[in-house]
Amino acid sequence: MTLSIVITPSAQSYLKNLLDKQEKKPTNVRIFVEKPGTAYAECCMAYCPLNEQQPNDIALDCDGFIAWIESSSLPFLEDATVDYALERMGGQLTFRAPKSKIPYLGDNATLEEKINHVLYAEINPMLASHGGMVTLKELTDNGQTAILQFGGGCQGCSAVDLTLKQGVEKTLLEHIPELKRIEDATDHSRKEHAYYH
Repeated sequence: MTLSIVITPSAQSYLKNLLDKQEKKPTNVRIFVEKPGTAYAECCMAYCPLNEQQPNDIALDCDGFIAWIESSSLPFLEDATVDYALERMGGQLTFRAPKSKIPYLGDNATLEEKINHVLYAEINPMLASHGGMVTLKELTDNGQTAILQFGGGCQGCSAVDLTLKQGVEKTLLEHIPELKRIEDATDHSRKEHAYYH
């Protein structure tokens, strides 16, 4: 996949100024997406001292520094723009990545990415009609068990067992054969937002 992220000259100048003030020199930046392909995706930029980039990171040469791009974030950073604009109260660094929240499964998708893809592309749109949603909390048993967390109208809902067994679990196990079990780690004693009490 080609690198199509743009860091504008004004953003490069602003970042170079910040990097020059760091104690560890030379320091670069590293760009990645947290929870990519989900509604909770966040574009992140962190300081990256010399030789602290990851082996698969891709270098984007900027004016006086390198922006290391996390390779697994590339599909979610397609057509992304980092810009810096002066405003009355100072300046604002903005990071726009229109594809960061769009589910994407590459050939080398991890089990976590596959689960998130099914949750956000198929399951959560159905749960949203009741104001609910579900997220992956963790994987256990060498990736055979997915621990899920329900929220919104699903938390404390009296129908959540049916939702879990007939909807969520069935859909995940059909789409992802390497998964063997689904568990719910939600505290369902909190019922203030429950769709059914």
